[in-house]
Amino acid sequence: MRHSAIPLQTVSTGIVVAIVGFFSSFPIVLQGLNGMRASKAEAASGLMAAAIAMGLAGVVLSLRTKIPVSVAWSTPGVALLAVSKMPEAGFAEAVGAFLFAGLLTTIAGFWRPLSRLIAAIPAPLAQAMLSAVLLSICLQPFSAMSQAPWVALPVIVTWFIAGQINRMIAVPCAVVVAALVVVFQPGFDFTLNGSSVIPAPVFTVPVFSLPSLIGIGLPLFVVTMATQNIPGLAIIRSFGYHPAPAPLISSVGGASLISAPFGAPATCLAAITAAMCANDDSHPDPGKRYLSAVFGGLFYCLFGLFAGIITAFAGLAPPMLLGTLAGVALLPVFATSALAAFEDTSYRQAASITFLVTASGVTIIGLSAAVWGLVLGGIVQVINTRMTRDTHGASRNT
Repeated sequence: MRHSAIPLQTVSTGIVVAIVGFFSSFPIVLQGLNGMRASKAEAASGLMAAAIAMGLAGVVLSLRTKIPVSVAWSTPGVALLAVSKMPEAGFAEAVGAFLFAGLLTTIAGFWRPLSRLIAAIPAPLAQAMLSAVLLSICLQPFSAMSQAPWVALPVIVTWFIAGQINRMIAVPCAVVVAALVVVFQPGFDFTLNGSSVIPAPVFTVPVFSLPSLIGIGLPLFVVTMATQNIPGLAIIRSFGYHPAPAPLISSVGGASLISAPFGAPATCLAAITAAMCANDDSHPDPGKRYLSAVFGGLFYCLFGLFAGIITAFAGLAPPMLLGTLAGVALLPVFATSALAAFEDTSYRQAASITFLVTASGVTIIGLSAAVWGLVLGGIVQVINTRMTRDTHGASRNT
């Protein structure tokens, strides 16, 4: 590809995609890794591996298919990690769950019964589970307002004002203000404390346990498939592209398998940034829009290389700052998922059960609240559906 043949519009779109995709959610990734008891070095490695995995996957898939395939880390997935029970064996056990989720995703791409099973999960129940997972994180900014207003208010106000101008810049602007809060706090002294600008990859030997596979790996797989991969495919198709689903889903699953031992939770198809790459603003010619996804992937890799600085800087953040950032970043996702969960009246009771059980955080026989939420909500929906059919059948007979 000659340099002169590269449309500058696709380069600029790629930069915006990478900025929005990375800086809108990296605090959530760090929250999730910290929730899994990752050390500072493991968190930096995980952030770097996640960014490079999604960057390279997006570059390769877009070049092979000539379709704007934008790839991301699973934001709902890492949000789930942030509220999940810490594994007993530490981060190594979490890595085992990451590998399991990646393996299931790879299998789901080519083994249709598994992908059909995930697709058969009613969307309102999947969205209810997601909104319940996000609830505690989205409450953090408002808790911080009373406990540490000087930390929370600048971030929240900036996020709100910037969002009125352009929703895409809301979280990046909040990240900038959060960085200023860190810099201007009393006694600020930034050093890498032995960390490298470009962090060394930390290979974690996975530990596998049934409770973590079912309680962390399985929900991570379900929430990533139901809220990222399937909608990501739908977004690509909505712009007139028709990729074969199996290679895309299996490829992001393979990227998850490769990057998981280095601390990356899950790689998946993107939805929001896919729309940015596939629309008219990316390039007037639909045949050249894939270049936006290519450059977005390259910039993801570049940002990932500086994960050491980002992690070290985040470590200096005052209490509740990262939680506030993660909360405001996920508020739009929470609103969308909650609306989708309760909009359909025929699913409302089952969705309520799924939401409340998941939000309770209950763990029974090693199964996490997210699993029980889906199971109990599904049982309630099956009973309601059968009773409705029986009632309608009886009324027709009379």
